[in-house]
Amino acid sequence: MSTSTSSNNAAAGPSSKASKGKRSPSPPTILDAELEKLLSREASAFQREVEVERILKAFKLNPYDILDLDETATQDDIKKKYRQLSLFIHPDKTPHPRAPDAFDILKKAESELSEKAKRDELDALLSQARTLLVREMGWSSMNNKAIKEIEASEEVTALGGVKVWRERVRAKTKELLIDEELRRRKALQLALANEGLEARKKDEEVATRKRKADDDKAWEANREQRVDSWRSFANTSKKKKKGKSATLLG
Repeated sequence: MSTSTSSNNAAAGPSSKASKGKRSPSPPTILDAELEKLLSREASAFQREVEVERILKAFKLNPYDILDLDETATQDDIKKKYRQLSLFIHPDKTPHPRAPDAFDILKKAESELSEKAKRDELDALLSQARTLLVREMGWSSMNNKAIKEIEASEEVTALGGVKVWRERVRAKTKELLIDEELRRRKALQLALANEGLEARKKDEEVATRKRKADDDKAWEANREQRVDSWRSFANTSKKKKKGKSATLLG
């Protein structure tokens, strides 16, 4: 009986020691919860700042780049993405000093894509960029094909996939947008120069009319003086003639 009891104790001994050696995980304390919350907040703040930097570095002439969308996005997609980003980087929630600038850039991009005429103009430029790229790559079979057809083609796969293709389209679009902006600025400068020339012409015309009016006014003001001078001259001439006549007669 004692043998069996001792053997049972011996058998139970190691497992009992093992169980005593293991410690059950302690429940999370308030400090752990606060630390987790702090780390989560810091991670969120960091992500907000990263997004602010991305927007600030995005190509400003392409609102798709700013919103991180492509031209296949619907108006609902644009509004949804704008709402998400505007809430995420809002200056009240983001410590980044240039968060207000990024917020304004984001708002301008959404406004441009919401205006049909501006979006149509941008989409036409993107289409031109794709056409030029297809021509440069020598993909004659891709001419006049839809975006999805081009992206699903073997040529794009061989190039490196859709991501690589879209990056090239964006790069080509950037070139076209810069060229378009330069043309716009030159046209504006020319228009301003022409306006300046017209303004100078008008100023000269006004100055000429003013000088003429002043001359006419001065002429009228001196009229009496001229009449008196003429009368005095005439009377003097008559006296001289009379004097000469009297001398000759005498």
